[in-house]
Amino acid sequence: MLSATDWPIAAAMLSLGDAHPSTGDPSTAAVDRWLEDLTEVSDAGFTDVDLTDSWVRYGELEQSGVTALRESLASVGLRAASLSAIRRSVIDERHGDEHLAYAHRTIDVAAELGVSVVSVGLHRALTPRQREALWFWTVEGHRDPLLDEEAWQRAVTRFRELGRHAGEVGLLLSLELYEHTFLGTAASAVHLVEEIDLDVVGLNPDIGNLIRLHQPVEDWRAIAEATLPYANFWHVKNYTRDEDAAAGLYSTVPTSLELGLIDYRSAVKIALRSGFQGVICVEHYGGDGLSVSATNRDYLRRRVLPRREYALGQSRVRQSHAAEVSA
Repeated sequence: MLSATDWPIAAAMLSLGDAHPSTGDPSTAAVDRWLEDLTEVSDAGFTDVDLTDSWVRYGELEQSGVTALRESLASVGLRAASLSAIRRSVIDERHGDEHLAYAHRTIDVAAELGVSVVSVGLHRALTPRQREALWFWTVEGHRDPLLDEEAWQRAVTRFRELGRHAGEVGLLLSLELYEHTFLGTAASAVHLVEEIDLDVVGLNPDIGNLIRLHQPVEDWRAIAEATLPYANFWHVKNYTRDEDAAAGLYSTVPTSLELGLIDYRSAVKIALRSGFQGVICVEHYGGDGLSVSATNRDYLRRRVLPRREYALGQSRVRQSHAAEVSA
């Protein structure tokens, strides 16, 4: 069983910007940028990294790029514990086929890089108004057609296809909770993963994505209790939240795990009771996101994760190869 000292906690690459090379075959300058960014992650005390594809679009790399990235990771002593492919919904009406093909290529790259779990979702690219906003979640974005049975079945079929591919190459597939999609409520997310019905497909219960909305939201504890038994990977982040329901006023701002609405001490206990032993990826929006992520890692290790044997519950999905990642 994992403990506070060896639990794989990966730094998200969200805060490092876009480092994708101008071609699939990276130049020396592109590789130098990768090394610079990865060195910052290592210097922040991380040994594990989440290859968030806002940093590099892994499914678009040529073989030379994959090799260069693997060598860059090794040269700074980082392990690629997980890969998060974001904002490429496989049920997108215009680009769904393209996104599905990208996801398949990304799974192959992840396997070559030694990643144990790939996280995907149904969230779409930010709209121009969302990109202009200080916090993009304060502006209305895409909504999945929640009553459209054909769209639902397309999500089931395509995620099942990706899950089978992931299983064939020894990986897990994790579905990220995200507002206003078929993964936008605890009940819908659980229903989706149960209908896919593959033991290599589980949930990434990114509760922060749901509680940050400037509208009434589900109680975070209810989300955790429902989704963590299906979790095989976990994005963690937190927000302050203020509500004046009578006036219809809601406000959220990113903050550290320790200070936000979600009580991660309790959330981790729920996860352990549910048998969770997967990679944890620490995220943060705004400011020095890498340093806040490091603070969140230290909070989890020093205050929250178990330091001794803990009576684990029974997970409903296959867990990530956490022992292999931490070895």
